[in-house]
Amino acid sequence: MLTVIGRDLIEAHHVLDHRIGTNGLPYAQHLPLGWVIIGEVCLGKVHRAEVVNVNKTNVLDSGRPTLFELCDSDINVKCDSVFKKTSGDEKPGLSIEDQVFLDIMDVGFAKTDTGQWTAPLPFCENRRVLPNKKPFALSRAKSFDVSLRLNPVNRDHAVEFMENLFKNGRAELSPEISTSNERWYLPLFGVYHPMKPDKIRMVFDSFAKYQDVSLNDVLLKGPDLCNSLLGILLRFRREAVEVTMDVEQMFYNFKVPENQRDFLRFLWHMDNNPEQHLVDYRMTIHVFGNSPSPAVATYGMRRSVEGADPAVKDLVNNNFYVDDGLLSCVDEDEAIRVTHKTKQALQDGGNLRLHKFTSNSRKVLDSFEPNDLAKDLKDLDLGIESLPIQRSLGLLWDTEKDDFTFKVSSDAKPYTKRGVLSTINSLYDPLGFASPVVLRGKLFMKDMLSSAKNQDWDDPLPESLRREWESWVKSLTHLEDFRVPRKYSQVSFSKATGRDVHIFSDASKDATGSVAYLKLYSEDSVDVSFLLAKSEVAPVSGHTIPRLELLVQFCL
Repeated sequence: MLTVIGRDLIEAHHVLDHRIGTNGLPYAQHLPLGWVIIGEVCLGKVHRAEVVNVNKTNVLDSGRPTLFELCDSDINVKCDSVFKKTSGDEKPGLSIEDQVFLDIMDVGFAKTDTGQWTAPLPFCENRRVLPNKKPFALSRAKSFDVSLRLNPVNRDHAVEFMENLFKNGRAELSPEISTSNERWYLPLFGVYHPMKPDKIRMVFDSFAKYQDVSLNDVLLKGPDLCNSLLGILLRFRREAVEVTMDVEQMFYNFKVPENQRDFLRFLWHMDNNPEQHLVDYRMTIHVFGNSPSPAVATYGMRRSVEGADPAVKDLVNNNFYVDDGLLSCVDEDEAIRVTHKTKQALQDGGNLRLHKFTSNSRKVLDSFEPNDLAKDLKDLDLGIESLPIQRSLGLLWDTEKDDFTFKVSSDAKPYTKRGVLSTINSLYDPLGFASPVVLRGKLFMKDMLSSAKNQDWDDPLPESLRREWESWVKSLTHLEDFRVPRKYSQVSFSKATGRDVHIFSDASKDATGSVAYLKLYSEDSVDVSFLLAKSEVAPVSGHTIPRLELLVQFCL
């Protein structure tokens, strides 16, 4: 007896026609619903895979992805420092040279009778003996003297600068009998800061080579002790009251031992009189131009506050970029307490003077002597006049309105590759406030480089691009009306009940971009604010858009 189950299916599967393929498979059947193919079928030039591999990606606490399954267990090894976990496990370790530098500083750092630090020059091990460079230095000194005579203004600035060196004991006449078997002469040259056209800085050229060696070649540069500039600026926006400060002539606060001063000789006019002949002088302090000077100064400043209040140590160790410090406090009383304690700790610990204070609080400014304030605040009536715009690590900060703003240079740059690059780079924007605007200029430069491949950097660019370029440059003036609140939100960062960072990213064939927002929770409100942005021009070739979308997630 034959039982039929699923009558509709049987009728649907009724074969109307049949076609047999090569060797019997695959074959085709014509059913009421259409033709079907039965058997192994090719997909283009390949067969369908029998096995599909799927990998599950996990994320460790450190944020690093892994294909391994996470484990709740932890390894605890006692009495063995090799397996001991520290806060610096995810950071690169010191190189052998950097460790040698720190060992030299740990042993050689000492205080003078005046409370000032003495720090040795960190020479390399098995270094080359330095030759007598005086003939070469004399030639450079005469050439520099001729250039100063042609420009009396620069000459007066140089004399004034050197007078301060001699008056403060930072330079001295070299003794006739050398304290060392070696001596080295540093050529001088002057530089001006664009924002300080009436003040010259004399640089001691430690990179100048003689017989294929320079002073910096035999000195250890030391580890990079500078804090992250981006991190300092991000922390600067946390709280309501802000203070900025500066260490006066930071490099010049650290003496060089007397037996090493002959490595810092230079030639200058007797009695600082340009009409007198050139004689031998030598520096008594670490100079601007020596490669280890930044590491020596940062090490010394942190050494000066070793026994200070925790808030002082946090400010000096984490929120100073070389000699510029930025402090963010919940209220004015805390700002006054921390800044004054830091000022006193640096003075007592290393004879370092903290000055050029600025703040968005008049109460904080009133707590300092006028000579300790920034230059444009010294003669300001804090009770009546508006607070001026200050520059904080390159950012323009309107202390009266507590906003960040931009200042666009009015200097017209030539329509060349060099001029275009100079204009784009003149927009300093480390936090990415103006990323969409800057990106437009970068995209133009990309098109310019592709259409003017064989042109030199100072050749005029094609006229077909001029109109677009001039339109973009003209639009930059609108950035001066653009304002970004300095403080993240009305919710205090330290008192927030919760904090989230939300990151969005995307990519196209032209560019990639990411933006981060900070979300702060309080008991009765939630505030979202701009945190950081970054954009880049996409590579010309070698990357697909999906690949760029993966890469852009790690660009912040």
